[in-house]
Amino acid sequence: MSDATSGGTAVGGTPVSGGGQAPGSKGGKERNASLWADARRQLVRDRVFVLALLYIFVVGSMAAFPKLWTSQDPRACTTDLSRVPPSWDHPFGFDRLGCDYYSHAIFGARPSMVIAIMATGAIVVLGGLMGLLAGYYGGWVDALISRLMDIFFSLPFLLGAIVFLTVIKKQNEWTIAAVLFLLSWPTIARIIRGSVISSKDLDYVQAARAVGAGNGRLMFRHILPNAIAPMLVYATIVLGAFVAAEATLTFLGIGLQPPTQSWGIMISAHQNYFLEDPWLLLFPCGLLVGTVLSFILMGDALRDALDPKLR
Repeated sequence: MSDATSGGTAVGGTPVSGGGQAPGSKGGKERNASLWADARRQLVRDRVFVLALLYIFVVGSMAAFPKLWTSQDPRACTTDLSRVPPSWDHPFGFDRLGCDYYSHAIFGARPSMVIAIMATGAIVVLGGLMGLLAGYYGGWVDALISRLMDIFFSLPFLLGAIVFLTVIKKQNEWTIAAVLFLLSWPTIARIIRGSVISSKDLDYVQAARAVGAGNGRLMFRHILPNAIAPMLVYATIVLGAFVAAEATLTFLGIGLQPPTQSWGIMISAHQNYFLEDPWLLLFPCGLLVGTVLSFILMGDALRDALDPKLR
């Protein structure tokens, strides 16, 4: 998660909002449009970003529409086909229970992506709001939220997830996403807090305050847009981190449980067959590593494109 933090803070102080002028001025909007237009052009020319985006699009379509990729039922198993190697008709072969491994891999994309999206959405909304309030109001509000962040920062991520899920004793997509959110929201809150502190005293904010803009308008119309860039970078990278975290927790036996299809379950169930049938581990590990790496590469490309200092 530390990589995700560094990716977000790299652009934390760069104003990108259309609120960079006094109300009624079009100059800030023009600069904002220019920044995003330049970033879009740079990303389109970035082959690494395009390839990573295509890979995520493929995995996303597997998660959303698995039947477009396979007509096999991953739960239709025959023990006579146990660990049969890959073939033309069954490109991933069969698992130890005689289930079609390709269909299992296709359907296994959904839980990981759903958990990652739910957890990321929660930290962006709730963590971002906490950081916005702390940075804007300061004083006792900032102190209270900052001490709360410090408490969660002190919890080791993996150990904390193991403890929470063991106590809950109910492992499903909702509980795992909730635990990942609980242990990760302080990072994005701190990113947004720093960005808000660096923006709230700028001239365009003071001009908006002088003409009577209220706190809500100042925060959400003039200050928050400056935090979109670092938030977008961090959210992209943390999506990959959450996919890896779900697989790790499932591999350790405290995440998703059979008969749910998941890449983590595939890896956990076949870890003892690597020397005899290495493809039973290589296929799910390859999909998992490719997904996590694609999110990280996209986040790095977004950081470079959205920060003028890195151009």
